[in-house]
Amino acid sequence: MLILSEEESHHAVKVLRLRPGQQIVVTDGLGKWIEGELAETNARTCVVNISRRSEQPPRPFRLHMAVAPTKNIDRFEWFLEKATECGIDEITPVFCENSERHVIKAERLEKVLVAAMKQSMRAYLPILNPAMKLKDFLKQEVKGSRIIAHCGNGARNILQNVYEQGQDTVVLIGPEGDFSETEVNISLEAGYAPITLGQHRLRTETAALALCINLNFVNGLL
Repeated sequence: MLILSEEESHHAVKVLRLRPGQQIVVTDGLGKWIEGELAETNARTCVVNISRRSEQPPRPFRLHMAVAPTKNIDRFEWFLEKATECGIDEITPVFCENSERHVIKAERLEKVLVAAMKQSMRAYLPILNPAMKLKDFLKQEVKGSRIIAHCGNGARNILQNVYEQGQDTVVLIGPEGDFSETEVNISLEAGYAPITLGQHRLRTETAALALCINLNFVNGLL
């Protein structure tokens, strides 16, 4: 037997309009699936009789994206939703010198991630780290390849020349005004390989999603 949380029970009864006897699938966000039949339903507590347990295989590589929140938070939420649907493991909002947004509501963003996970039938909820300044993020130890996409001067490569299939990777995406020259330099010093996304200038959320999709495609997940 499984008892859903009050929030999930309310969603099941008031939004999905589920009733006793209907089959549902539940995930813990950590890779596990539970299939069962609703035995009791009310807006505060739903009881599920479990019929089957299973586990979704882990992804073959880990993708961590550090992205500057956009001035219009709806655009950042759009990125979180689509990246979750396509496949991402970890997100860190980073504040940069050219950032126009310096405050985010983590609780709201978590809800976006949960909704996207459920909609896309994924069993792993992406980790949303606390927002921090880029310079502090760069001080953290990370594993795998490191990539920074920017539009500034200096030599830049294409993704295929700096990334190998199966590598865990951390990607940096800057704000609407791009990274500052200083930020690019300290990122390079921290071991991040500079790449270009082509001759056209992309919005922050577009660039972030394009790389998310590309990396998943290279790893055979899209």
